[in-house]
Amino acid sequence: MSSEEHLKQTDTEERFEFKKEQRAAVTSGKGLTEETIRLISEDKGEPDWMLERRLRALRLFEEMPMPTDWPGQPDLSELDIEEIVPYIRPDVEARDATNEWDDLPDDIKDTFDKLGIPEAERKALSGVGAQYESEVVYQNMQEQWEEKGVVFMNMDEAVQEHEDLVREYFMTSCVPPSDNKFAALHGAVWSGGSFVYVPEGVTVQMPVQAYFRMNSEGMGQFEHTLIIAEPNSEVHYIEGCSAPKYAAHNLHSGGVEVFVKEGAHVQYSTVQNWSRNTYNLNTKRAIVEEDGTMEWISGSMGSKATMLYPCSILKGRNATDNHITIAFAGEGQDIDTGAKVYHNAPRTKSTIESKSISKDGGRTNYRGLVHISDGAEHSSTAVECDALMFDNESTSDTMPYMEIQESTVDVAHEATVGKIGDEDVFYLQSRGLDDDDAKQMIVAGFIEPITEELPIEYAVELNRLIELEMEGSLG
Repeated sequence: MSSEEHLKQTDTEERFEFKKEQRAAVTSGKGLTEETIRLISEDKGEPDWMLERRLRALRLFEEMPMPTDWPGQPDLSELDIEEIVPYIRPDVEARDATNEWDDLPDDIKDTFDKLGIPEAERKALSGVGAQYESEVVYQNMQEQWEEKGVVFMNMDEAVQEHEDLVREYFMTSCVPPSDNKFAALHGAVWSGGSFVYVPEGVTVQMPVQAYFRMNSEGMGQFEHTLIIAEPNSEVHYIEGCSAPKYAAHNLHSGGVEVFVKEGAHVQYSTVQNWSRNTYNLNTKRAIVEEDGTMEWISGSMGSKATMLYPCSILKGRNATDNHITIAFAGEGQDIDTGAKVYHNAPRTKSTIESKSISKDGGRTNYRGLVHISDGAEHSSTAVECDALMFDNESTSDTMPYMEIQESTVDVAHEATVGKIGDEDVFYLQSRGLDDDDAKQMIVAGFIEPITEELPIEYAVELNRLIELEMEGSLG
């Protein structure tokens, strides 16, 4: 490795692996009780209806068993919710998220400076939100979009300032708490996250980004993202996530709800780099109306275990859904990802492209569901799953499931699994590359479908993270 490459690697490691001493204004302590829920709601000054929804979600969580019966699912036996701290409000002078970077405490500014915030905002974004522990501490939207009626703020503020919209859409028809145990947990203790509203006919030409950072040991982060794209509008939302490594387990259980109205277009991109003590268990779903388009772009790295299956419900005629996902699993990691699509109207279309890489005994798995309802005639779906393994100890599984209840449809599925070929490596070595560089070039080509969908800054970052994972330098 050259000195320049070593400096780049060291810089990237420092960006994600540094830790800060916890400074909390309010912390709930470990465990989950009704008193915990009331503390969170009271600290946020929420209306009564939100507290009622939280308490109802808590009751559902207590009634539901842990998921254990999915074939080949990650082992969750070491995850003890009673040892997780669900709420930590960082010690920030201003209770509301500031839009002035200089107003933040030095240690929080230093955290996000290392992660490239607000540098990315200046270069490529329409707006940025930054969440630290359980609260959004910085939020900013460029004035040109605010003048067109675009709203980008943290969810806690949205509950107060756009109460009618939040009350209508929040965990009702899209991701109700009854969906699964971790959706119920999320509904009980959610905190922070993003609210995005794009008025009819408005195209937000540059992405908006939120970055979620867990700094404290043994905590849970439960941010909620709610995106409403009115008819014929367009927006690209980018989410970044990271956490330093600790001995105790952390839990990330976010919730995402996207409403794509008639003729609207939403792209939701995620680059996650959780540490290997983190359980990453999210629920993400979109409802897509007539002529609407939903795109999910996802890169999942890090974490001890991930269970993540973004879902789209194609509700209206000619609705479209596209998924491009990549997962990387190293030693001791079980990355279980995939996609779900429900074709509930005629002439709907979906494509799913899944890429996975495993090494040093890690496991990746594609778990997907495509459902085409009776009456969704002339709909089509194409699923492609490709897995790349570095060694004989690593595993990669594919578990596609298709429920086809309509005869006049087009359905295609293709899956390939293979190791990095010695011949490919030898060929590149004969052109002057060493073994590591040859393998990295093969992987870069393998993941190109996702990197070409991201802004250049994020594509470069994703490639760099993959390189570090290959070298065993992260987590």
